[in-house]
Amino acid sequence: MAQALIEFPQLKRGLVAILRGLRPDEAVAIADAIYSAGIEAIEVPLNSPDPFISIERIRAALPESVLVGAGTVLTAGDVDALASAGGRLMVSPNLDASVMERAVAHGMVTMPGVFTPTEAFGALKLGASALKFFPANILGTTGISAIRTVLPPGTKIAAVGGVSETDFAAYRTAGASLFGLGSSLFKPGMTVEEIARRSRSIVAAWDGLADS
Repeated sequence: MAQALIEFPQLKRGLVAILRGLRPDEAVAIADAIYSAGIEAIEVPLNSPDPFISIERIRAALPESVLVGAGTVLTAGDVDALASAGGRLMVSPNLDASVMERAVAHGMVTMPGVFTPTEAFGALKLGASALKFFPANILGTTGISAIRTVLPPGTKIAAVGGVSETDFAAYRTAGASLFGLGSSLFKPGMTVEEIARRSRSIVAAWDGLADS
């Protein structure tokens, strides 16, 4: 089985903020609040308003160590635009060979969406950095655990879709080490203060689990 061409970076916490609906005019303030709370990976889905502008602004404002990129990446052209904006993380809801090949060519960290063993092994063969099990709340912890048993040791698994901090313990037991957090962290119209509060609560839940 092929190894990931670009390894998923070692983050202090396996948390990815999903900012669907983020606007460019609020991008830096919100991203800074999330990063200041202790979340080191930020994804702007491409069905947000002017997502590449938001990505470019976040990338310029935050330290280079922060993993910034796009979600809902559906075409190779999207990958090229993401690279031009300075994004290093490519997240997709599905597995598309042309998207993966272009992201790998750009040296990106890749997290394609999978739901079945066939898709999981296909993603690994294409060099995925991590597998995004999506929607995780439909597959469930038992489904993820069952698929994990046949995957190569060390495969990075992310639980995304209907996941909040209350699910960390169960999904980590099932084998997930990464979590994509969307509406439990951010919804359009929220204030920066509310997003910062939610981010701190999520980080505290992660840290509390590690200490338990």
